[in-house]
Amino acid sequence: MTDLLFPLPARRPDPGRACLVMVDLVGSTRLAHLLPLEDYAALMAEFVQVLVLSFEARGGRVLQHQGDAVLGLWPHGEVGAGVAAGHESHERAARLGLAAALGVRLQVRAGVALGAVITGPVGGQHSAYGLPVNYARRLCDAARPGETLVCGEAAAGLGHPGTLVARPLPPLAGFGPGCRAYALREVGAGAMKTG
Repeated sequence: MTDLLFPLPARRPDPGRACLVMVDLVGSTRLAHLLPLEDYAALMAEFVQVLVLSFEARGGRVLQHQGDAVLGLWPHGEVGAGVAAGHESHERAARLGLAAALGVRLQVRAGVALGAVITGPVGGQHSAYGLPVNYARRLCDAARPGETLVCGEAAAGLGHPGTLVARPLPPLAGFGPGCRAYALREVGAGAMKTG
């Protein structure tokens, strides 16, 4: 049995700062009830593939996907690219060809968090551990359909004045009342708006 366990690292990995982006499809359970299983599976595969490719095109690394959610990581200095990838996911999901062919409209929500994480392979897949992973998930859950929520630390590192508006949060499980979030209105000079 012990030969089936993953070996522990020889030394403890050093934490580093990173930007985590979680994008989640809104209403996927409803779609699973609505569509034949084969169509639903094909739609989820296309959705995840498009997000993986768009995250990688922006310099991110996809850590995992769980059915209808994708988690990506960007280095600390690439917060703007991570935020832009999360923001672009709204339009990319809305334009999926298979969704249009099936007569459904896809909408996502996104959460962006910045902070210290430890990364490394687990079971052959790159993984990250730390509060920003959980925080990105909580912000994603708190976002409205079509909205990207950015934590205060990531917002400070974004460097695009006028692109964010303070957004009150419901209590986030595991995080105190001092959490600050900002809804993304636009990214850079492209003036991309959220709906």
